[in-house]
Amino acid sequence: MQATLELGRQVLAQQPFSQYLGAEVTAFSSGHAVLELPLRAELLQQNGFAHGGVLSYLADNALTFAGGSVLGTAVVTSEFKINYLRPAMGDRLRVEAVVLHAGRSQAVVRCEIFALRGEEHLLCAAAQGTITLLAQPAPRG
Repeated sequence: MQATLELGRQVLAQQPFSQYLGAEVTAFSSGHAVLELPLRAELLQQNGFAHGGVLSYLADNALTFAGGSVLGTAVVTSEFKINYLRPAMGDRLRVEAVVLHAGRSQAVVRCEIFALRGEEHLLCAAAQGTITLLAQPAPRG
């Protein structure tokens, strides 16, 4: 499978939750994915920074995109771990994921999540997970 930016954008467009949040695929190639999300008031928690669930969403999706770029589009996250390093505050969030190892049916992927403030890119979280190839795509309905 050839991973292209257009393919990544098509897959993201099929995810209603991603559309609701306003996520974008900004880079997508074999073993690599970058997603960005405008940080708006509805995505913040009571102290004014991005809710942990928003960071987890970005990690989960970026890990799966990067894993899917080498395994195929019929993949799911079977597990991941995230470390929150600092409060995520800024204009946008950017997550960069890279495949560490891929076999026939699963890939281990890591990612870093940055808060973007002007020209600043502040690392706010890191995650690693396992992406698994589905036996066959789930029926849509």
